[in-house]
Formats: sequence, structure tokens, C-alpha cells
Amino acid sequence: MTREAKGPKEGDFITIKSYKHDGSLHRTWRDTMVLKTSENVLIGCNDHTLVTEDDGRRWVTREPAIVYFHKHYWFNIVAMIRDNGVSYYCNLASPYVLDKEALKYIDYDLDVKVFPDGERRLLDVDEYEEHGAKWQYPPETDRILKANVKVLVDWIKHKKGPFSQEYIDIWYSRYQELSRRQ
Repeated sequence: MTREAKGPKEGDFITIKSYKHDGSLHRTWRDTMVLKTSENVLIGCNDHTLVTEDDGRRWVTREPAIVYFHKHYWFNIVAMIRDNGVSYYCNLASPYVLDKEALKYIDYDLDVKVFPDGERRLLDVDEYEEHGAKWQYPPETDRILKANVKVLVDWIKHKKGPFSQEYIDIWYSRYQELSRRQ
């Protein structure tokens, strides 16, 4: 009796869908290559990936980006590999779920951008407050998100996980290796 493999395997392509708190679709990324899956983590790569916005606008990512999702942290991380260094875009979001259709999460508006020189900026605070009032974010969600901003900033300061150059080098190299096999 063979056991059926759960979820995508290394080298498979998946769709990523972000939603808003009210359940509306926010953004879709097509064809993210899976680099690693474990019980709690999915690491992938977007490279010239088609993105569709909730209003139907479509665009293609310009550079390779390593994406990091975790089932216990309320953020995900996009490490954009650019000529001038790695820039990070970190979404404060629900932990992800993965089904046959896509990797899915709820985007909670707040973002942390990290520039190649290490400068950090918290973005979209106004949008977070506006949507929090509109969709009545529960106090518990607000508390969890604010605690996860602190965890995220600690990761950035200490170059933990996706914020270390070694991590980027390893996973981008793995992406290139898998791409050559396609």
C-alpha cells in the first residue's frame, strides 16, 4: 500500500492567494516554485510571476524573490533579490493554509519593508486602522499582530532565517538548480 504524498513537493508550482479579513480576494500569484515544505514552513520562489490584483489588474514580478510562509507566525516574508542587494517586504498576515487550490492567508495591511542597507519602515498603518474599524478586527487579532511585529523586527535585527545572506544564497541557488531541470 503506497501512502499518497501530502501537499506540493520541491520543484512543484503552486498558486498563492491573499485575502482580506472580510473574505474578499486581495491578490493572486501564479506559479510560485516550491523549494521546501515541512510541517510548519513553505519556502518558494517567484521569478517573473504573474500577479493578479483584486480589481483584475495584472502584472509580472520583476526579479526573483524567495518567499517564506510559516504556520505559526502571523507574517510572511518576500526577499527580493535585486542588483543593489536584497530588499524585504514582510506582510503581517494570518498563518497560511494550504489546500489543493492554493496557499492562502489573510493579509492584515501592515507591512515592514527592509532596504538593502538595513533601513526598516512600517508601512500602511493608516490602512490597518481603517480596515480594522471597517471589518472590526477582534482585539485578540490586533494583539497577536502587534506581538508578531515585534518578533519580525527581532528576526530582522538578528538576521534570523530569511534575513540572513546565507539563507538567501542557499535557497536562490536551489531555485536555479531546480529551474535548470524544468
